[in-house]
Amino acid sequence: MIPVSGFAGQRVAVLGLGRSGLSAARSLAAGGARPLLWDDSPEARARAEAEGLPLHDLSSAGAFEGVARLVLSPGIPHLYPAPHPVVAAAVAAGIPVDNDVGLFFASLGRGDWDGFDTPPRVVAVTGSNGKSTTAALIHHVLGEAGRPAQLAGNIGRGVLDIDPPGEAEVIVLELSSYQTELARALTPDIAVFTNLTPDHLERHGGLGGYFAAKRRLFAEGGPDRAVIGVDEPEGRFLAGQLAEAPGDDRVIRVSGEGKLAGPGWSVCARKGFLAEWRKARQVASVDLRGIKGLPGAHNHQNACAAYAAARALGLGPRQIEAGFASFAGLPHRSQVIAEAGGVTYVNDSKATNIDSAARALGAFPRIRWICGGLEKTGGLSALEGRMGAVVKAYVIGREAERFAVALRGVDTEVCSVMGRAVERAMEEAEPGDTVLLAPAAASFDQYDNFEQRGEDFIAEVRARLG
Repeated sequence: MIPVSGFAGQRVAVLGLGRSGLSAARSLAAGGARPLLWDDSPEARARAEAEGLPLHDLSSAGAFEGVARLVLSPGIPHLYPAPHPVVAAAVAAGIPVDNDVGLFFASLGRGDWDGFDTPPRVVAVTGSNGKSTTAALIHHVLGEAGRPAQLAGNIGRGVLDIDPPGEAEVIVLELSSYQTELARALTPDIAVFTNLTPDHLERHGGLGGYFAAKRRLFAEGGPDRAVIGVDEPEGRFLAGQLAEAPGDDRVIRVSGEGKLAGPGWSVCARKGFLAEWRKARQVASVDLRGIKGLPGAHNHQNACAAYAAARALGLGPRQIEAGFASFAGLPHRSQVIAEAGGVTYVNDSKATNIDSAARALGAFPRIRWICGGLEKTGGLSALEGRMGAVVKAYVIGREAERFAVALRGVDTEVCSVMGRAVERAMEEAEPGDTVLLAPAAASFDQYDNFEQRGEDFIAEVRARLG
């Protein structure tokens, strides 16, 4: 646990008692603060009470009297589409609003750090797609190279739940836009931006607000090194804003679409080969084609970002290559779960938006595609022209028929439920096909989360394969 510093003896309100809220409350108490907890859910309040944490109705009149700060959980809106009433009351009362990530960065680096010859470092990864895989890959490569490291944030443990880092240790964080938009302190040593595609637009007031939330990780913190995916205009703009000159190697540009021009430091992938360039010269390369844990061009982009971060941490190309080779991938992200009769079964339940699904569809040659769920803002039109590898789509979800109608130019079958979709895909699959779950939609119409949806797919496949 990282005790929160700077609030000893002060009252700090915590709204939202999920993982991050409870973690923040414990760390605040460990640092000597007096946390006051509240959640709209009676069940969540009961869990906090069971831990002996004090409740305080933040919706009541005068609730913020004597409160130094409000700590907000990621899922609670503070601005768009409308602020939560408790947040609005705090802002009206002049109470600063923060989250667990801000508390983490403000409290890290104290205690015995002055005695370290090599202080710990923080690598923070954000972006629309691939940030979980990129963060996990960096963590894995460090571990394989014998470097102490911890993984936290939007993956693994909460940021305040990690152990106090030791000499030369690396903390790898995955941070969502919900986390970066509100944190009052953001000071990573290395910051990574994977890519930007439309997502969470209602929460951020549009694409510009979404990009601004991501950009804060770089603008607020001033990392020593920035690894920037430049395959979209926003990434190219961000890299240009951060660099002082074309050859400024504090910015490492990353692309999954081939060689980058210019004299600076870049890492790119083309046709399954990763190449590192410095001062217009190629200095290293890695063959990614045989790495099962990193299938497809989208994962090769993730590999480029992880490689760049690892190089910025001082690892050599061959060390990184060895780490890549043993990376098994993450559950629910291009996860190969079975191969039988010449058919491969892949679980990419995390493909909850159009762009992530399109990337998965580009990773395999002949696809039996299981898709559908709670459609996100913007519809499915962006998938047109990107479904060339799809032999047939098997559509699930409460609104499966409407979803199927929107999939123009591809053979579809309305299955509604996962069991039926898996059954039909397996009946029709031929050797060389991939049965791919890449929903292009949220899971909440039928499942609690994308993990539960992925586990259902795995269970249905394995039950039929015996």
